[in-house]
Amino acid sequence: MLFRRLLPAIAAVAALASTAACGGAPDDTIEGKAEDGGLTIGIRFDQPGMAQRRLDGKYVGFDVDVAKYVAQQFGVPEAGITWKEARSADREKLIAAGEVDFVVATYSITDRRKEQVAFAGPYFQTGQGLLVRYTDGDITGPEALNGKKLCSVTASTSAQKVKSEFAQGVQLVEYGQYSDCVTGLLAGNVDAVTTDQAILAGYVAENPELLKLVGQPFTTEKYGVGLAKSDARGRSDVSAAIERMVASGEWRLALERNIGQSGVELPDPPQVTEK
Repeated sequence: MLFRRLLPAIAAVAALASTAACGGAPDDTIEGKAEDGGLTIGIRFDQPGMAQRRLDGKYVGFDVDVAKYVAQQFGVPEAGITWKEARSADREKLIAAGEVDFVVATYSITDRRKEQVAFAGPYFQTGQGLLVRYTDGDITGPEALNGKKLCSVTASTSAQKVKSEFAQGVQLVEYGQYSDCVTGLLAGNVDAVTTDQAILAGYVAENPELLKLVGQPFTTEKYGVGLAKSDARGRSDVSAAIERMVASGEWRLALERNIGQSGVELPDPPQVTEK
């Protein structure tokens, strides 16, 4: 009878011993998935300065540099990374379905999102801003948007925040990607685009003679690395990697390299709190 009671414990010890003998981590953790030398990482493809797929197929931006640094900490070189587009509306679904191993996609840490995924970091802090045509002198901030068309992307809360807190008479327009919003702005189909200022700054850097930022940031957004809620070890390891990136000076270099020409004041690294 005693032996029968001990069977579950013996089986558990044997399983742990087997894992240790193989030198492997569980397959549902970032560490385990990285053991074959590859990782699939979700990023945005349409955000200049943060994460963008160029016409030559190369992926560039601050989020891309953060993702590459984190992957290297798990022993995965850039050549071992498979990049997957992670739009705002799809990030939680991609993580839950295991289609990506983690997400670095201007992903603001919120309590609602933390119910579905885990976050490491934060690795960047910004605030919500407004993008308008360079010749527009009427829109000076969110309170000036009554009667105007304001664009943001599907599943983003940015535009709704403007409507509820600053300009109840604004007309909200949603597109699939921020690049679509910017195209609509340049074409005169919308009057302004709102999202995090760091994202908008990239579009200004690309088209300084056509676009400008107006007003001051009116929220605080902290970007985190999103991963499976069950992977506590992965969250701790990624947060430690972010701290090493900051301490090494590579974080600042990556920020200057990707956003330094936008004219936006570069922030200091935020304190890593998601461990």
